[in-house]
Amino acid sequence: MKISVTSEMEILRLRKELFRRDRLARAIQKLNEIVKEVDKGNFWSRLMPVIAEIMRAERISLFVFDEKSNSLIARAATGARAGIIKNEKEKIGERIAKNVLKSGKPLVVPDTNKIDFSDSTLNRKYKMNSFISYPFAIGERKIGVLNITDKADRKNFSEFDLELLNTIMPQVAVLIDLVSLKDKAGEFEQLSVTDALTGLLNRRYLEERVAEEIKRSKRHEFPICFLMIDIDDFKSYNDNFSHPEGDKALKIVGRCLQENLRGADVAARYGGDEFSILLPQTTPEEAKMISERIREKVETTKFPKRKVTVSVGIAGCSQIVCTPQKLIEAADEALYDAKRRGKNNVQVCENLKTNSNFIRVPI
Repeated sequence: MKISVTSEMEILRLRKELFRRDRLARAIQKLNEIVKEVDKGNFWSRLMPVIAEIMRAERISLFVFDEKSNSLIARAATGARAGIIKNEKEKIGERIAKNVLKSGKPLVVPDTNKIDFSDSTLNRKYKMNSFISYPFAIGERKIGVLNITDKADRKNFSEFDLELLNTIMPQVAVLIDLVSLKDKAGEFEQLSVTDALTGLLNRRYLEERVAEEIKRSKRHEFPICFLMIDIDDFKSYNDNFSHPEGDKALKIVGRCLQENLRGADVAARYGGDEFSILLPQTTPEEAKMISERIREKVETTKFPKRKVTVSVGIAGCSQIVCTPQKLIEAADEALYDAKRRGKNNVQVCENLKTNSNFIRVPI
């Protein structure tokens, strides 16, 4: 019994539909697995290969829209020249991706040879002349653009590929937006514990760390020291040269501190012209050596307007000084002692000079 041409065409259509549905189902399943990676550091490295596998493409780049700079920023890429794309710093201005994002409509190009493009992205040694530039959004809010080229079977991209993207990209957009929000939250958290002028940590963060380190010091019998550092005669610096010049001096002092610290040390701007340093696993003798290095560094550093010096007070945990408040107060007391002794010197809290209740630990 012969099968009619119509029946053969219907069988081919059904097979194609089954293939399409199966591929869509597998794509959605793979994206569902990616959801588990949102809170992990390898989200981007997991996402790109999955999209590449779903689209059966060798080269993919993903650009996220940055509202602050009103530009697209390369966020992830896979395939040849991926490293170059991810490290790209310039704004993507006249390129295809920005026009696609602005229009909100995907661009499917079967053959670039048949279309006049003057875009520099087409001069990157692609294996194929066919590509897709796909914008994705959440409602009216633009999220980014996905660029896809170099299909594994070397065929041109088709409407089926576009249909596949229409199915998966809403979910991808939500995932990317979620990760971006987490990144922004991390930035805000970082800003909340960082001094905007010097880039050092701020008093809030430092005091929390002091409490943690004191607990660790008591538990493991490690020594711990705390430094209070004050710029000598800083008021006259501001009065004579202006507050903007004073800010420049504060930044330079902050750099002097950072350049003389070890990995575990914590430097912070305590407030105004005062700085603090937490020195875990450090004896008073070691703390004094570090303090002297810092004092000498500031004294020998060239400042724009005049010579700048600092006074330093040192305190450490002991049977008498055993709480964050007492530790800070003791360092502050030693600082004032340094001021009384003529400034530009280092003094250790009196309670430590006669207290030997420290255990020296290799650093």
